[in-house]
Amino acid sequence: MTWQTMLIFTTLATAAPSFATTADHPPTDPKATEQWQPVPKLVTPGKHDAAPPSDAIVLFDGRNLDRWESVDDHSPARWKVHDGVLTVDKKAGNIQTRQRFKNYQLHLEWQVPADIAGEGQARGNSGLFLASTGPGDAGYELQIMDSWKNPTYVNGQAASVYKQTPPLVNAMRPPGAWQTYDVVWTAPVFAADGTLTAPAYVTVLHDGVLVQNHTALTGETVYIGKPAYTPYTDAPIKLQAHGDPSQPISFRNIWVRPLD
Repeated sequence: MTWQTMLIFTTLATAAPSFATTADHPPTDPKATEQWQPVPKLVTPGKHDAAPPSDAIVLFDGRNLDRWESVDDHSPARWKVHDGVLTVDKKAGNIQTRQRFKNYQLHLEWQVPADIAGEGQARGNSGLFLASTGPGDAGYELQIMDSWKNPTYVNGQAASVYKQTPPLVNAMRPPGAWQTYDVVWTAPVFAADGTLTAPAYVTVLHDGVLVQNHTALTGETVYIGKPAYTPYTDAPIKLQAHGDPSQPISFRNIWVRPLD
């Protein structure tokens, strides 16, 4: 055995952690490892996977926009509710929830028109802002757009954390079909002096396919430059009225479960 080999074995032996074995701690009564309290709260699931469970806050059920407001002036949201769906009014600007959230589970369904025109970022563009931290497009954006046979930069396609993290796969259905996002959002944590102590994380399923797996965000969404964090406590959820010239997209069946 060479001295190099001996050094490797010695290093591994020194670095290797020690684990308790069954022989070190013989089994005892199995009740010693049973947990009985606290009992988890009872939640009744929806009638199907996309339906809101009993503890969800329904943000849009096809009837009205009572839970939403215009971002710029906090007046009632002015997007178009018709036939049980919500269609973007680009002239009316972004809308956001009246209620503020921190950590949550969100379900949202969206549809790109079957006759969508344009290409790249100018094709069915919108956005789900997981935390709206200010006016305009301030906050943390999960991209919404038509990524069906529509090439663009990968950290700007559907289900990307915009300008940060591409989706693991492209799970887009063709225009005219309804898409689903199921999101788990973990808000960033800040110390009293505003220092970041834990980043934001997001997990996303697009049409039932995992596309963001506990992805750590590097800050708020920015179009130019590098993301950065600005301290906040809780925030509305925002939907974007993007200014591209393509036909407006629609939404339905939006609900949220606060996880705080």
